[in-house]
Amino acid sequence: MKYIIITYIMWNIITFIIMGIDKHKAQKNKWRISESTLLITAFLMGGIGSFAGSQFFRHKTQKTKFRVLLPLSILFNLFFIYIIINRSVLDFILN
Repeated sequence: MKYIIITYIMWNIITFIIMGIDKHKAQKNKWRISESTLLITAFLMGGIGSFAGSQFFRHKTQKTKFRVLLPLSILFNLFFIYIIINRSVLDFILN
């Protein structure tokens, strides 16, 4: 369980940084990270980092897609964590 938490925190730090990198590239008119990649990283357990990065760097905050899907990714992530925790507790009780 400890490694799951550490991995989750590290991944959210990475998704936060990814938002910052994309914002920096947007300001410099350089090659960008695709919107689909940003959203996929959010839904693959990086919702909190992506949302925090979006707000901190003021990146993608005006796009409706991101205003809806980033908070939704957090809910999806929390639901998945709930399933992992409950399954672990259930396995512990049964074994």
